[in-house]
Amino acid sequence: MTNVYFVRHAESDNKVHDDMSRPLTEKGTKDRSLVTNYLGDKGILAVFSSPYKRAYDTVEDFAQQNGLDITCIDDFRERKVADTWIEDFSSYAKMQWEDFGHKILPGESLGEVQARNIKALHELLASCNDKNIVIGTHGTALSTVVNYFDNSFSHDRFNEIVGLMPWIVHFAFEKDKCISIDYINLFE
Repeated sequence: MTNVYFVRHAESDNKVHDDMSRPLTEKGTKDRSLVTNYLGDKGILAVFSSPYKRAYDTVEDFAQQNGLDITCIDDFRERKVADTWIEDFSSYAKMQWEDFGHKILPGESLGEVQARNIKALHELLASCNDKNIVIGTHGTALSTVVNYFDNSFSHDRFNEIVGLMPWIVHFAFEKDKCISIDYINLFE
């Protein structure tokens, strides 16, 4: 069995609008210890991450404490929304969940985000068979992965996790078949 722990990043500084360099807030930096503590006894053998700073930094403490390198995989990055900051993000997100093809060019649709994340996940499942791994990721990207394996995960469920940072979703796989999904709220 392969266990994949997707880690949605801790709280990030939304005043920084550049997706690639947006850092964690002071709270986010403290909260990543929740991730380190949770993953400590899971027998993790490899750590992967989106190349975006907030995702990488969220899993970095765990990786350092366990002597593991972090391999960045570009396809695990968050969705490109648009070239401008969208103030009414809630309405935009709802439109995208209602239509997985909806996007503002040159942004991505949820269908495109899902396809690249699932492709990257399947590549890891092939190379990390029967291992326990961590993937540092983002709320929307992770939600599309969950939706791929459980299509009942919709806009309403996405809204429930919008403010939940960090958040962990544990997938268990037999080869490339998902056999279970567990949602871990580190604040409970």
